Amino acid sequence: MTTYDTIIIGAGGMGAACARHLARRGLRVLVLEQFTLAHDRGSSHGRARVIRKAYFEDPRYVPMLHRAYALWRELEAESDEQLLFFCGVLNMGPAEHACIQGVRQCAIEHALPHEIVDAGEIRRRWPTFAPEDADVGVFETDGGFHLPERAIELHARFAAQQGADFRWSTKVRSWSATANDVRVRTDTDEFVAKNLVVTAGAWLGELESEIGALLQVERQVQLWWKPKDPSLCRHDRMPAFIHFTGDQAYYGIPAMADEGLKLGRHHGGEISTPDAVDRSLRPEDEADVRAYIRRHAPNADGPLLDHAVCMYTNTPDDHFILDRHPRHRNVIIAGGFSGHGFKFAPLVGEVVADLLTTGESRTPVGLFSATRFRQGC
Repeated sequence: MTTYDTIIIGAGGMGAACARHLARRGLRVLVLEQFTLAHDRGSSHGRARVIRKAYFEDPRYVPMLHRAYALWRELEAESDEQLLFFCGVLNMGPAEHACIQGVRQCAIEHALPHEIVDAGEIRRRWPTFAPEDADVGVFETDGGFHLPERAIELHARFAAQQGADFRWSTKVRSWSATANDVRVRTDTDEFVAKNLVVTAGAWLGELESEIGALLQVERQVQLWWKPKDPSLCRHDRMPAFIHFTGDQAYYGIPAMADEGLKLGRHHGGEISTPDAVDRSLRPEDEADVRAYIRRHAPNADGPLLDHAVCMYTNTPDDHFILDRHPRHRNVIIAGGFSGHGFKFAPLVGEVVADLLTTGESRTPVGLFSATRFRQGC
């Protein structure tokens, strides 16, 4: 039986990045993934994802984002491919909205390049948008979108080149740990390693009941639309955006090639389990977003081109879990990314590699403690 330094459960955005960072440091890495490379069954697909630094969720993310951006650019340089597209990010909503205030506070606190624009200026510069008259915009220039599937493929390719062993279509059924090793069981095999990294996304709750009990898996529908005037929705003419309207939020990513404009609702999906989530398109899925489009983005009110269903794995406070297991120091949990984690994928890989090779992370991650909820830990 081969004994590995580290076993990783899950090869989505986080698992593939962890594999790359661990393998490049010379560790013997085994990656177990229940689906295929860059699959569409979890939380890491969607063709394009928003990337931004003016973080309304919490200003403490910004130093992490500076490092994540550097690691993304490193991956681009190593692969000679473009993964980041800086078209800017426009946050829209009432000036008094907590998220708009959070974006402004974050941009000021960290001296991020940005500008404040009123509703009339938004309509003039970006004709696809039709904000309310009282809305304001915070336009961040150092933002845009990136390509999740390609990022996973590159992380996995470079990890494999450094010796990582990927086992596809291999579902993990259980794991156990002692102070000296971990054992991971699939339907057909048992694997042994010194350390374990659990990056199982929405399936984290099946593999770790104590932490998993805190998580909610939320169905999310991604939609692509054909604009009436596609030239206004190209990524060289339109920013990515997030629009806060009351207690709802909608987001959009400009079109690349003929894929159409990606526009959907952020949060608000039903709570499910990863294996039971409804992957079909329901009439109400389209109706909800089309109602938003007709009011606030009428140029996008064309035919629906495509859809995909993914999952958010939400913690009670919407911050990540990135920490050693409360009872096993040789087990690291990286999960609960709550719909805003993919942009941090290479940083998560670096943090995990730091913890397993040096004992501590160069990036402060106390915000993501596995014991902060004090339930079963």
